[in-house]
Amino acid sequence: MTLTVNADPSPPCPTTTLLVIAKEPLPGRVKTRLTPPFTPAEAAALAEASLADTLAAVAAAPAARRVLVLDGRPGPWLPPGFEVLPQSAGTLDERLAAAFGACSGPALLIGMDTPQVTPELLTVDWDGYDAWFGPAVDGGFWALGLAEPDPALLRGVPMSVPETGALQYARLRAAGLRTGRLPLLRDVDTAEDARLVAASAPAGAFAARLAALPGGTPAVRG
Repeated sequence: MTLTVNADPSPPCPTTTLLVIAKEPLPGRVKTRLTPPFTPAEAAALAEASLADTLAAVAAAPAARRVLVLDGRPGPWLPPGFEVLPQSAGTLDERLAAAFGACSGPALLIGMDTPQVTPELLTVDWDGYDAWFGPAVDGGFWALGLAEPDPALLRGVPMSVPETGALQYARLRAAGLRTGRLPLLRDVDTAEDARLVAASAPAGAFAARLAALPGGTPAVRG
């Protein structure tokens, strides 16, 4: 008889689908609120770096599937291991709902505006939770997770308004979902956002791209 001593148990198989909803980083189509002070081409370069950092974090996090829900075409910034699905038509709430509708198990969705995100933040535990919610500084949300994806939980929630996050969180609670909260993060919308986010993640591609632009010195963190 062969006896194995002190064998490490196999790690649990990841069950979460990680979704990234994004636009192809083309000048004039992304990060328009960065112009000015940056040109449309510079704003697109920052968007590409933000997306690259985001996808790198997703690639390093445990996941059953990694899915890029894309408006546009993939480029050299896309790492291997991702499925690419086209975004649906409609308003943002409808597009987010459709992204969850493409999942059959636990799913966590993020955007391309938080390059400071880490694999650890994306490693959520569904034991005891039906949903996860990541609030954003601007009043929106940077992450939304559903153990049982239900597109109806997003449809009709007003997007891109200061109350978006509060309304989406209230929708989850009204549905009786046990909802965990992720840390508050800042989206990159304005030049000041870009400098603060770069300062919080100085080793990333986003911080390097910002520092290479005229007037792009990251903010000094106190």
